Amino acid sequence: MNRLTRRFLFIAGAILGTLVTGTVGFTLIDHYPPFDAFYMTLITMTTVGYGEVHPLSHAGRVFNSFLIMFGVTTIFIAIGAMTQTIIELEFGDVFNKRRNKRMIEKLNHHHIICGFGRVGRGAAEELQRAGAPFVVVDSDPARAERAMMAGMLAVAADATHDDSLRQVGVERAHGLVAALATDADNLFVLLSAKALNPDLYVAARAAEEGAVEKMRRAGASSVIAPYALTGHRLAQSLLRPHVVQFLDFATNDVKEETAIEQVLVAEGCETVGKTIRQMQLSRDLGVIVMAIRDCHGKMHFNPPADAAIQAGDTLIAMGGQQGLRALEVLLAEPPHTGRG
Repeated sequence: MNRLTRRFLFIAGAILGTLVTGTVGFTLIDHYPPFDAFYMTLITMTTVGYGEVHPLSHAGRVFNSFLIMFGVTTIFIAIGAMTQTIIELEFGDVFNKRRNKRMIEKLNHHHIICGFGRVGRGAAEELQRAGAPFVVVDSDPARAERAMMAGMLAVAADATHDDSLRQVGVERAHGLVAALATDADNLFVLLSAKALNPDLYVAARAAEEGAVEKMRRAGASSVIAPYALTGHRLAQSLLRPHVVQFLDFATNDVKEETAIEQVLVAEGCETVGKTIRQMQLSRDLGVIVMAIRDCHGKMHFNPPADAAIQAGDTLIAMGGQQGLRALEVLLAEPPHTGRG
């Protein structure tokens, strides 16, 4: 039940309750016929001032005095609430669009999700859980509204148009997810986005196998074929169920404390040149280094303990959330301190 529905129910309940109370009161105190009691209550609440339908006793006038105060207050509150509702319905969309525009203009190094279908929703929910800034773009206003109802920034626009991408700050963005319905649309978004921001990291969805290589040649940083990936995962769950369970535990179950994270080694990090053994990550942080992607882009799986890390390397580590955060601090650029 949304806020406007609750407001209407509250107004209707308050007016109905006042009418019932007044009708019953006049009927019991001065023995009014039910309709006359209802009519007396109605003209009292609305301050019409026709006078008493039938002469009131002293007790009846005392009751009517309280009914006037309560009934008139109820009517005024109802009128105010209705006026507020009408203003919100008329101008709410304008205010929301302006607020969204201001928030999008403040975004920097954010992500853009083009398409809010099943794939796009999954990507948006994952970014939302991670606390990463992002904005959703979908040509269907109903889908854009659904994203906003979920607490996300969203724009109802065609992501294949350059103006739409500029509207969501593609020049300032870090990454883009192309999750539209067709491969042609995703390829078009990819080409447009890379032309506007050559450094943009683009992850694209490909329905057909032949589209994967085309998107990579067009500049996609990562291409995911959901149908092929799902089939592979289903077969793996039959052949290696424990391996699949482990991967789900480490990457999908957000309720667990254990996760896999990538951590970049900063240029001025004090640990540059040290080996994994010397860093004692497992003992001190409870973190295991599963792989190292060196600064040249080569991936080294299960690196030996005497492997030295260098600036620009990316460590693929597994451990608790607290330990991974501590590893990010350890490998970050140390703060520069100077004397004033």
